[in-house]
Amino acid sequence: MMDPESGFYQNQVKKESWRQVLILAYQSLGVVYGDLSTSPLYVYKSAFAEDIQHSETNEEIYGVLSFVFWTLTIVPLLKYVFIVLKADDNGEGGTFALYSLLCRHARVNSLPNCQLADEELSEYKKDVIVPIETSFGSRLKSILEKYKVLQRMLLILALLGACMVIGDGVLTPAISVFSAISGLELSMSHEHHKYVEVPVACVILIGLFALQHFGTHRVGFLFAPIVVTWLFCISAIGLYNIIHWNPHVYQALSPYYMYKFLKKTQTGGWMSLGGILLCITGSEAMYADLGHFTQLSIKIAFTFVVYPALILAYMGQAAYLSRHHEVATGYRIGFYVSVPEKLRWPVLAIAILAAVVGSQAIITGTFSIIKQCQALGCFPRVKIVHTSSKIHGQIYIPEINWTLMILCLAVTIGFRDTKRMGNASGLAVITVMLVTTCLMSLVIVICWRKNVFLALAFVIFFGAFEALYFSASLIKFLEGAWVPIALSLIFMIIMYVWHFGTLKKYEFDVQNKVSINWLLSLGPSLGIVRVRGMGLIHTELVSGIPAIFSHFVTNLPAFHQVLVFLCVKSVPVPHVRPEERFLVGHIGPKEYRLYRCIVRYGYRDFHKDDFEFENDLVCSIAEFIRAESTKVDRLKDESDKENDEKMTVVGSPSTYDGIRIREDADYADEDIPGTSELKEIQSPIITTKKRVRFMLPESPKIEDGAREELQDLMEAREAGIAYIMGHSHVRAKQGSGWIKKAVINVGYDFLRRNSRAPSYPLSVPHASTLEVGMVCHI
Repeated sequence: MMDPESGFYQNQVKKESWRQVLILAYQSLGVVYGDLSTSPLYVYKSAFAEDIQHSETNEEIYGVLSFVFWTLTIVPLLKYVFIVLKADDNGEGGTFALYSLLCRHARVNSLPNCQLADEELSEYKKDVIVPIETSFGSRLKSILEKYKVLQRMLLILALLGACMVIGDGVLTPAISVFSAISGLELSMSHEHHKYVEVPVACVILIGLFALQHFGTHRVGFLFAPIVVTWLFCISAIGLYNIIHWNPHVYQALSPYYMYKFLKKTQTGGWMSLGGILLCITGSEAMYADLGHFTQLSIKIAFTFVVYPALILAYMGQAAYLSRHHEVATGYRIGFYVSVPEKLRWPVLAIAILAAVVGSQAIITGTFSIIKQCQALGCFPRVKIVHTSSKIHGQIYIPEINWTLMILCLAVTIGFRDTKRMGNASGLAVITVMLVTTCLMSLVIVICWRKNVFLALAFVIFFGAFEALYFSASLIKFLEGAWVPIALSLIFMIIMYVWHFGTLKKYEFDVQNKVSINWLLSLGPSLGIVRVRGMGLIHTELVSGIPAIFSHFVTNLPAFHQVLVFLCVKSVPVPHVRPEERFLVGHIGPKEYRLYRCIVRYGYRDFHKDDFEFENDLVCSIAEFIRAESTKVDRLKDESDKENDEKMTVVGSPSTYDGIRIREDADYADEDIPGTSELKEIQSPIITTKKRVRFMLPESPKIEDGAREELQDLMEAREAGIAYIMGHSHVRAKQGSGWIKKAVINVGYDFLRRNSRAPSYPLSVPHASTLEVGMVCHI
């Protein structure tokens, strides 16, 4: 079903049978809907926290039920299921998927090393319909491409959505677990309960985060049954309460009760919307997790299972509370008071498991959004561990995991009640939805090329509805809503400082790159001794010779017989197909044995380990040499007119019937004959190596020059690979303002020193790595 390298479901998944659709719909219940399905635990309790009271007339409880019903109908069902899910980025969803779509249809991309060759990628496809030049969409596209400030605003909007998702990753586990164990208050005295609730919640949260490194695939098979059991419980209990206590509660679904509710409660009712809003927490996961499933499977699961179960659960709670007004005096209005007493302990156990599943989904989603930010150059490099070789989205980021755990425990211990947690979570949820609405309106005009009035209708209808909830959440700034704002501000500063510094560093590299004429003037030997082996020079540049090369050549008397200028970069698509992974070309004449290799990854792609990567790289260069000799199709890199380099698209070895690497049995290095003094310097340890051979296809035949070039490449690979990496000390140039100096000299420098090295040589032996130090004044 899945190719681990390319990291995406193959086409047969898109053309699946109804049986496969239903299986995916069942699986999505555990991954996508864990958070949304646990919202009945805390919605009524948060809505009735202090702003409104549960009176004998039942106008308040009916009004809240009406708001919950129409909110669930308008936002998850109408907005996400019927509209937003269609705006997929080649099967992927989420805030950055919308941003990626806009980057490809309008030149607003924030990645500095993009090439025209990237637009030839299969997944970089655009609609074949050419927009009319006089259309509003075309004019809007031109305005966005013309003004850098608008491009920055678009990037900040996308980053704001990402930061709020991270904030939700802190708040959702806290409120879900805390609300799940709140059922203990009905089984013990209030004095005992307040001492037990927080420690139990903290222990569950610590266990949840401690288990992340195992990967969700190990316990994933349990997720769907838990959520299905939970949905069955709340819908069955809801149906029982409706029939037993108040069969006429369905009348409260009329929007008239929303009007009566606001008319009676006025300011208090408006402020209580911040609690009602929590009924749609987790709705964004339907779009964000689209890459793991299909549109149809997610739509079926929500429309026919989750949505009816949630409506029955909320109606059942309202029916019970409409006949029990005294519960407000003993306990706050919560979920467990409406559960029959004999079922409370089993339901409590299922609720805790469901809360853990819901928390797991948002934590995994946080990992995914940070990986996307890192791939698009908006987050410092962190260690990304793929916990499953089959499902690319299941990743683990240790630094982020423990940071989330500490913040989550701090929120739980600091707030100790669902009211302030709900205020904080509500603001994070509604902000992400507002960002999605704004980006979606741009997608409708620029990408879908629809009428501007359709986009305006979308943003006005859904934007006004969400803005009402946003205002109700923001007014509670001092009562907990400051937490997601503070978290988002911190992460936003980190992301923007890193992005700004990365762009300026790349501009410095472009301005200081070495001309091809300087390289040619050195001659075939480059003016120095060429030693055995292969040198991989890591660079961010996609054209030209990096400054670290000239810095290295002028300070050392020898270099490797084969040099590869290696650029590992991300492109604004979710996945790059294996057959389009590498761009390879010569630098200078063939006898120089200088190559440029650009390795392209999508923001959701799976990175291979080092040994596989080395073999793929060498094979791609060998295949390029063979292709050059047989005059196969070439791809002209238009962006590099200065050097006139010709780049050829070469796939991974698994995608073509061409050159393969074969490594023979180990052999020992024999002593090199020489004087006794030479023998004394040699290490007494005999090292073993593997003979490297290229397995060439029988046809077409390869010319002698290409065969000699392949022989040199084979010998260099056999002698070993050395990694040459630039270690830059970045400083703001003289005359810069104090803000730029603070950002570059303090912020960016701190992030660079404390972030991971570039991802391609993750565990290269230190003996094979050489760092070339440079000072960059930007």
